[in-house]
Amino acid sequence: MTSVVLEAQYLDKFYGPTAALSAASLSIGASESLAIMGASGSGKTTLLHCLAGIIPPDRGRVLLRLGGTETDIAALDERRRSQLRRETFGFVFQQGLLIPELTALENVAIAPMLSGVARRVAEDNARQWLGWLGLAGLEDRRIGQLSGGQAQRVAIARAQVTGASVVFADEPTGALDSRTSDEVMDALLRSTTAQGRALVVVTHDADVAARCSRTVHMRDGRIQPAEVAA
Repeated sequence: MTSVVLEAQYLDKFYGPTAALSAASLSIGASESLAIMGASGSGKTTLLHCLAGIIPPDRGRVLLRLGGTETDIAALDERRRSQLRRETFGFVFQQGLLIPELTALENVAIAPMLSGVARRVAEDNARQWLGWLGLAGLEDRRIGQLSGGQAQRVAIARAQVTGASVVFADEPTGALDSRTSDEVMDALLRSTTAQGRALVVVTHDADVAARCSRTVHMRDGRIQPAEVAA
């Protein structure tokens, strides 16, 4: 059985009187892909943000297990959570959140450079990732000169270039047509689970969820039992 790399235990998150998460618990293996589905407002993005250390839960624990060490992300201060997001986690969002003024190469290289990696080393690694994801020859193009699918592959390269153990993707194919969506999911899975890394995907798309090894459904901040979700 694949070892658990990330585990949420009874997470609660409130915004005023509204419960965005209620006793949400799940685990994900080191080479597993997990899809989180649910209607708008169901809590799926809040769950992803708690798992990734973007926001802390009001109650509960988020345990990261790497290299024989267990860390409760929920108990860390913002500085240490920010460090985790830079060095251990990778992120791919619906619009990529790439910097339009920078080239594809610069967008990828900036992630390790922010962690102190020398520019030449960062750019060499970025070039390797872009080539592996089918973008060789496009390194010097700015984001506006790329197709939507190409831009998302730049975002995937940026998420992976630091050696992320867990990659979080929030609607990574939401702005793409079905063919391009398939290509982006191919690239995302090939660069994560196929390399022994965990992938957590928030999606409305049942076809995207079907590509993942497991799917959980959320409603009113709660993870639904499998028989209810079905």
